[in-house]
Amino acid sequence: MNSFEVDPAETGGVPEPERLLQPVPEGRRVTVMLAAFEGWNDAGEAASDALRYLNRLWGGKKVGSVDADEYYDFQFTRPTIRRTAAGERKIKWPSTRIFKASVPGSNVDVIFVQGTEPSYKWRAYTAELLVHAEALHVDYVILVGALLADVPHSRPIPVSTSTDDPALRERMDLEASQYEGPVGIVGVLAEVALLAGLPTVSLWAAVPHYVAQAPSPKAQLALLHRIEELLQVPLDTQDLVEESDAWERGVDELATEDPEIAAYVRQLEEAKDTADLPEASGESIAREFERYLKRRGKDKP
Repeated sequence: MNSFEVDPAETGGVPEPERLLQPVPEGRRVTVMLAAFEGWNDAGEAASDALRYLNRLWGGKKVGSVDADEYYDFQFTRPTIRRTAAGERKIKWPSTRIFKASVPGSNVDVIFVQGTEPSYKWRAYTAELLVHAEALHVDYVILVGALLADVPHSRPIPVSTSTDDPALRERMDLEASQYEGPVGIVGVLAEVALLAGLPTVSLWAAVPHYVAQAPSPKAQLALLHRIEELLQVPLDTQDLVEESDAWERGVDELATEDPEIAAYVRQLEEAKDTADLPEASGESIAREFERYLKRRGKDKP
C-alpha cells in the first residue's frame, strides 16, 4: 500500500469511492489535462486561480500555446500593459498557454490549459487543443469552471461534478449535467473531448453572486479539494485555507454593515442548511477522513 492509499479498516470499513484514474501497469504514467478559461466560465476567477495554484505548486513548465491572433477579438478582450521586474513596460496579450507538470510522489502527469475564452472559431480552437492533447498523450480531461449562484458565503462552496460519458458516469456514480441554455468554451471542449474518446469530467464551483469579484479563495479551495479527490493525490493548501478564512471574515463584516444583505445571507443560510441535512452522512464524513489520512501519510518520514 503506497502513501496515497487508505486502509478500509481505518475508515470503519467504508468502501473507497470509484476513482477517475484507473490502475496502470508498473512504470507507466497517467496524463490528465486540466483546463480552465478566464471569462464567462470563471466567476470570481476561481477556476483559473485554482489551476494557477496547482501549476505553481507542481512547478509546471510551458510546453505549448495557441496563437492569439487566430481566436481573439482584441477590442473585446483587450491586451494589458504591465511593468516587468526590470521596470520595463510590456504588453500582455490574451492567450492560451499549455504547461506540463509531474505530481510529486505519484505516477500522474498534468497538462494545464490556461487561457481566456476565445472570441472566434471555437470549433477550430478546441480541435487545436485536442491536437496538443494527443501529442502530449493525455488519458483524461478535467474541465474546471465557476458560476454565480444563490449560495451563502458562510457555508461550504458547492462543487458539482458531471460527465456526459455513460461508462464514466456509471463507474463513478456521477450524473449528466441537466443544464440547457447558452454554453461557454468549457462546454464545447467537454463535448469535443468526449467525441475524441477522452474520458472527461466537468467541475463547477458555485460562487456567491453578491461577492462575485475576484479573487474568490473559498471557491478556489473547494475546486482544489475536488481535484485532490479525483487525482487521488494530497495537496498542500494551508496558505489558501488562511486566505479563504480571511475572505469569509471580510464578507461577514461587509454583510453586517447592510441590514438587507445580512437578512438575505441568513435566508440563504437557512435554505442551504435545510437542503444539506441529508448530506451529514457517514459517507461525507468518511470522505473528509480519507483526505486527512492521505495528508497524514504524506507527512510521515
